[in-house]
Amino acid sequence: MALVGGGSYPQPGEISLAHNGVLFLDEMPEFKRTVLEVMRQPLEDREVTISRAKFTVNYPASFMLVASMNPSPSGYFPDDPNNTSSQFEMQRYMNKLSGPLLDRIDIHIEVQKVEFDQLSDKRKGEKSDEIRTRVLKAREIQTKRYHNADIHYNAQMGPKEIEKYCELDETSQNLIKTAMEKLNLSARAYDRILKVARTIADLELAETLNSSHIAEAIQYRSLDREFWNV
Repeated sequence: MALVGGGSYPQPGEISLAHNGVLFLDEMPEFKRTVLEVMRQPLEDREVTISRAKFTVNYPASFMLVASMNPSPSGYFPDDPNNTSSQFEMQRYMNKLSGPLLDRIDIHIEVQKVEFDQLSDKRKGEKSDEIRTRVLKAREIQTKRYHNADIHYNAQMGPKEIEKYCELDETSQNLIKTAMEKLNLSARAYDRILKVARTIADLELAETLNSSHIAEAIQYRSLDREFWNV
């Protein structure tokens, strides 16, 4: 396969070629589900294993996955006045993305339709160099935090690091408990929310997590919401 590699004499695929970089998949549901599912192990273990009869090859695959998709085959759901995508088409389209695969993606962002007033708005947003400065400060915080560990940034945290660096107060615990029950989130999604919340706190130069960090991290899992379960 082009993504994981393979062949009689195994060669690395796009996942390994993106090692320490970014792998971008445009129109993600247009890929075959079997192709997408092979990414589950690399996203979890950060390596690709290709087995043959007489040997096994491991390729590094520590990459950042960025993917895009339309909300429906027609591209307009839920703002399609003609309802051109049937319920069956929507189910088949969304079923390309399995729950276990989505669990391994930290952030799901739904991009709303941009109205004309917003397109013509002349107000300036935050400058890129200001954002870069904030990100570099957060990265420095994580470098110092994990300088004696085998990890380098929040996404690599295991259970011990999560317990140590993502301690929650009572309000935050109640908030994430409600989200877990309402959205029927998995244990893996729970860990992802905490890692994202820890990063949000780092961007704010906050020592500890609070309910606003948790709430924002929960908002970044839009594909877990009932809206998408068609």
